[in-house]
Amino acid sequence: MTTATDVGFVEMRIAKVVGVGGAEDEVVRCVVVLDEVTGDRQLPIMIGQAEAFSLAARLGRIQWRRPMTYQFVAALVQALWGRVRQVRIDRVVEEAYAATVEVEGPLSMHSVDARPSDALNLAVLVHAPIFAAPKVLQEAEATRADDSAGAVLLRQALVAPPMTIEQLGT
Repeated sequence: MTTATDVGFVEMRIAKVVGVGGAEDEVVRCVVVLDEVTGDRQLPIMIGQAEAFSLAARLGRIQWRRPMTYQFVAALVQALWGRVRQVRIDRVVEEAYAATVEVEGPLSMHSVDARPSDALNLAVLVHAPIFAAPKVLQEAEATRADDSAGAVLLRQALVAPPMTIEQLGT
């Protein structure tokens, strides 16, 4: 079976989730930062606030009394005798990153398109490896190099402290 690294994909890990921006426009943008496992490349990806909250809570080991969306999806995959084999941030579509979740079932393997924020939330829950396409990493570096407002936010995300979510009352 061909693996992502066999075709040049780079293994990544979630380094942190951050909130950046504010001051002038009062809008905080959420970014998940992926680090290369065996190198020094980074991939910051802007994500929605709900997805960032869920990811930061999971990274902070927050437990919910009832299943949230990503716990439900993970349980559904398992109930159908499947497993999430890997997550790949593998392309850019209309200036946004896109992901593929590879799901292994009892009869075959399926590749499912996803937003990176959803795919990463699922990967964290099921301990699936995360990969990025070399072209995606190159595009990210080029995007951060310009002087647009978005590039400034992405550069800020790389040095910002991680978002923390704490559970109140036990």
